[in-house]
Amino acid sequence: MSEQIYLEATIPPTLRGQRLDKALGSLLPDYSRTRIQQWLKEGAVSIAGSTVTQARYSVLGEETVIIEATVTPHGNDAAEPIPLDIVFEDEALLIINKPAGLVCHPGAGNLDGTLVNALLNHAPSLESLPRAGLIHRLDKDTSGLLIVAKDWAAHQKLIKTMQAREISREYFTIVHGVVTGGGTIEAPIGRHRQKRTSMAVVPNGKPAVTHYRVIERFSAQTALSVKLETGRTHQIRVHMQHIHHPLVGDSQYGGKRLLPKGVSTELREKIASYPYQALHAQRLKFNHPLSHDPLQFSAELPKILTDLISDMRKDASLND
Repeated sequence: MSEQIYLEATIPPTLRGQRLDKALGSLLPDYSRTRIQQWLKEGAVSIAGSTVTQARYSVLGEETVIIEATVTPHGNDAAEPIPLDIVFEDEALLIINKPAGLVCHPGAGNLDGTLVNALLNHAPSLESLPRAGLIHRLDKDTSGLLIVAKDWAAHQKLIKTMQAREISREYFTIVHGVVTGGGTIEAPIGRHRQKRTSMAVVPNGKPAVTHYRVIERFSAQTALSVKLETGRTHQIRVHMQHIHHPLVGDSQYGGKRLLPKGVSTELREKIASYPYQALHAQRLKFNHPLSHDPLQFSAELPKILTDLISDMRKDASLND
């Protein structure tokens, strides 16, 4: 069964001169550029009351774009009885604590067994929402908190809140090397020139800002609290690699290959065999999309990560 949706987006001045389909793609990340182009062809997009059908339409900035379209539910995504760790739920949203190892949504190589499949089983009405209501994503091997909208009104308000950077996201991570103090990394992120499945700091990338502070230092690693000001793909992993402190266990961005010197053989082996990147989305803070009440959620570190911390503390005490 299809459903009518109403989307509204204001083009920021920074996008002036861009093609309309590209501008909408950046403002509505839950919808592919192909889908947006289809809506344009169907006459579902209007500006100032006039229908716009050309994807090449050059935006001026500050105009409001309205999309009244039809979406088809997740017909190819089956509901699966996968356990969910639900931190909070009401009529408008869900807060999920995702385990490491669980893919967020179906894609190449992961056609089922994903968080989307689990959400559709928990709340079948989510089939009418893009990505079953997921407002943002975590990498497969990152654990922690995710926001899920349960209806269109909540979905659109949460998307706008995320775009306005009004959702505070705090992560816990362990990186290689001893970090001397906190700081801010401001470096643009885009697709890696050679490794197309990876991201990198590149001159023409999208702006990305990461704030971090030291939580605890070990013999050859550091536990950090990280806050995102932007939400680029693999942002924390790329930025920490950029300052030569890749995440422990990160096979894609160099952290898996590093075998730290100055630690016990036992700890070296445990770090080498750690199955995920040591990254956990620990805290969320934002206003409820409907009531506007302030909300704050936290998720305890998974046992596999606390066990690693215990091993690092033990090793550090031996080196004192």
